[in-house]
Amino acid sequence: MAFNAHLLAGDPSYRSAGISVYIENLLRGLDRGDYGIRLEILLGGGILPPGVAAPVRRSRFRTHRPVRRILWEQAILPSLLRDLEADLLHAPAFAGPLLTTCPQVITVHDLSFLRHPEFFRAGNRLYLQLITGMACRRAMAVITVSHFGAQEVVSLLRVPNERVFTVYHGVAPRFRRLPREAVSEFRRARGLPDRFILFMGTLEPRKNLIRLIRAFDRLNDPELHLILAGARGWFYEQIFAEVERLGLNDRIHFPGYVAAETQAFWYNAACAFAYVSVYEGFGMPVLEALACGVPAVTSSSTSLPEAGGPGVLMVSPEDETAIADGLHRIVSEGSLRQQLAQDGLAYASGFSWEKTAEGTADVYRWVVARKGTK
Repeated sequence: MAFNAHLLAGDPSYRSAGISVYIENLLRGLDRGDYGIRLEILLGGGILPPGVAAPVRRSRFRTHRPVRRILWEQAILPSLLRDLEADLLHAPAFAGPLLTTCPQVITVHDLSFLRHPEFFRAGNRLYLQLITGMACRRAMAVITVSHFGAQEVVSLLRVPNERVFTVYHGVAPRFRRLPREAVSEFRRARGLPDRFILFMGTLEPRKNLIRLIRAFDRLNDPELHLILAGARGWFYEQIFAEVERLGLNDRIHFPGYVAAETQAFWYNAACAFAYVSVYEGFGMPVLEALACGVPAVTSSSTSLPEAGGPGVLMVSPEDETAIADGLHRIVSEGSLRQQLAQDGLAYASGFSWEKTAEGTADVYRWVVARKGTK
């Protein structure tokens, strides 16, 4: 089977978050597992995850830019699949080639471009709106990363329910409680404040950071800081403008892109984690924070209750007062913090990338067993 890994990034930008993390960990899990799969990885200029031994077919057509990647996907990939005699293609990011007879599995991470088109650049939004529905209806199976996402695919894309499968994201072993001494040394080396609320993710409108900033301002606690960690995505200018407008430059910090090897230290150093997105297909950072034993505040809507389970304090993402109250409770109520941390650790322990790989392999087998029946 062929796996389109052209969205593997490897550069310190928002392109190395989200989908790239999913592809990297899924490939590692599939390569290590005994699933009876002969994997052929299709790669552009990205970096193959360490330890993955599956054969790679690297494209000579540079696909680092979206338009070039779309051209490769729609014009070159179909003939490549014929040459490989692939019995299956996994397209792990919304869309696959429309003109191919090769059976496809497509992963849809969320449908925010349909629910909230205002959050996207026009070109990206229009491509996803045009191609995703057609590709998913042609696919033999669609994988979603939450049950909420599955409902969205059925209702918005009109994909039959029996061809939609939910396979949750995993959480890597590096996300765990770290020794107090190591965390303290990390805090000193980075010059981090003693008490801070952490957000980790791409700086873009869907993450609802304007309301989070305003809610933080309502706490009126001069010793408490907010760290918004992550690469700049798109339409992020208003985030920095709001911090400036509220005069919070000395208490809200932007460390930028956080390398994978240090992420667990950031989580462990925080007194709380906040992720109050308007819309998510899953919410991987929430699960990572819980695995590190950090009490979290997150949205009560879309998929985030699935990502956080009983280990989070849920608030309405549309209500700044509710967000502020949630932040206040989680940093000030010791018994609540302890209970959330305990419940979060237990909940996160049920997720792994090995389980994600196993569930994905089950979908492959389901598709192969039904080839020619669609």
